[in-house]
Amino acid sequence: MTGRASLQGLRKKWNILPVAPSQQFSALPHLAPLIVQLLYNRGLTEPGEVDAFLYAMDGLEADPFLLADMEKAVARLGRAVERSEPVAVYGDFDVDGVAGAAILSMFLFHQGIRVVPYIPHRDREGYGLNNQALDLLRQEGVRLVVTVDCGTGSVQEVRHASALGMDVIITDHHAISKVLPPALAVVNPRRPDSSYPYREVCGAGVAYKLVQALGQSLDNGAVSADDYVDLAAVATIVDMVPLTGENRLLARRGLDALNTSPRLGLRELMRTARLTPGRIDSEAISYSLGPRLNSAGRLDHALVSYRLLTTDSLSEAQEIAEILEAQNRQRQRLTQEGLAGVLEEASVQAPCFPVLMVSSPSISPGVIGLVASRLSEKFYRPSVVLQVGDTVSRGSARSIPEFDIHKALAQCSDLLLRFGGHPMAAGFTVSNDNIDTLRQRLVGLAESSLEGVVLEPAITVDAQVRLDRITWETMGFLKDLSPFGKGNPSPTLLARGVRVIDCRRVGEDHLRLKLHDGRLTWPAMAFGFGDIAGIGAGSRLDVVFRLGVDLWNGEKKMRLEIEDMRPSA
Repeated sequence: MTGRASLQGLRKKWNILPVAPSQQFSALPHLAPLIVQLLYNRGLTEPGEVDAFLYAMDGLEADPFLLADMEKAVARLGRAVERSEPVAVYGDFDVDGVAGAAILSMFLFHQGIRVVPYIPHRDREGYGLNNQALDLLRQEGVRLVVTVDCGTGSVQEVRHASALGMDVIITDHHAISKVLPPALAVVNPRRPDSSYPYREVCGAGVAYKLVQALGQSLDNGAVSADDYVDLAAVATIVDMVPLTGENRLLARRGLDALNTSPRLGLRELMRTARLTPGRIDSEAISYSLGPRLNSAGRLDHALVSYRLLTTDSLSEAQEIAEILEAQNRQRQRLTQEGLAGVLEEASVQAPCFPVLMVSSPSISPGVIGLVASRLSEKFYRPSVVLQVGDTVSRGSARSIPEFDIHKALAQCSDLLLRFGGHPMAAGFTVSNDNIDTLRQRLVGLAESSLEGVVLEPAITVDAQVRLDRITWETMGFLKDLSPFGKGNPSPTLLARGVRVIDCRRVGEDHLRLKLHDGRLTWPAMAFGFGDIAGIGAGSRLDVVFRLGVDLWNGEKKMRLEIEDMRPSA
């Protein structure tokens, strides 16, 4: 093998978690030792909480009325049902907002309400409520607006709606600012006065809880929240909220629904993505369904994905699924072009600054977040990408665990026209006159916050294992831990001293290997390692991997999906 980089130069930090104490294994004798170790790594040590995590998840479901202002929201929507009053459901343009808007819209439709769905255009309107949209909705006779996945920071816009004679119900999950908007209700699990036990619910998850509360209050049996748990699961997984607590319950139930009786639009999207119902897991949602649903909002209008999720027409579902497939391919191309356009600038900044801020007038606004994410992964720095306009620029930021980018932007709020997001991802608009000052202030905040911190990518290793002890039974145990995602990552294992039997490059940037553990030969894939040299037959490697399954000609085989590797000592 030849290439541009050496295996030795790839080193990342391996954080190998300590072995659980012996009493932990004796306390859970009915579980395989590896599973006990994995549970211990996730902070699950007591038999009761272990059983709840693995088996008795129904107990994780929380009362929706523990959310602050939920009773006010239900009462107002109940009056709308009684009066057959039109209701605008105002969602965000990402998967979370679109799925949440679909959940709430379909439920209200089945209550006899005329629903007016509204999702702003990413490029022309930007994130969240805007006064022009509210004016249009009022002209359509709307007197009640319910937001999904947005609105917590829309103080001025809610005041504008009130001046128009409109009531606003906010359902959101974004960070709470100092002043809540003067809405009729603000349903957000992050509110400090909320008794809800789970703070990190996605926007569609909050909409799902509102539907659950409405179902309990209206009690007409037309539909229930359970009818939309698949959409709540898709949003929960794609929005990367922790898959613990009630989020885990929603994801598990939703995956069951997707695999047994997928709704029409998602079934057709699976077809175009070449996914098989019955084999849909969190990874399939994160890397296949989610990007396709997001592509409409990035390149055209998110209402296209909304229509897919709400249609009951087979021909429409087929047509939209094909559109999303084409848009997803275009999104991939634009992301590569956008990255190429800012990579040189980022490479110059990376050795000098703890925060990268790059800009381009030509980058598509729909992919600036994806480009920021690629830069953050490549350089392991908080990364900001600006799409420069004539007088105002839009920015998207992605961060690393060591730096809260939303908090940093909040400390720069006097320079920004608007902003919002999470510790790891945020967006904003800024006057071009303030860009240099914003850059300087973000760099200063990062230098202060990250002082003494070595910024290097790290991999958490759950356990060191012997490959000859991994069986299909092991895979079955691991399935009990799923679905995997943030807060419950797919187990990462370490095998030392495996011998390379064969190594060849496949595709543009991947390696296919055969590895021998002294007893068995294991197939392995190393995605993104195609340019690595020095892996010849006979080499000895330590490999960090996840367990995967190959399906070839109807036959299933276990394989290693390599996360990192280095020469054995």
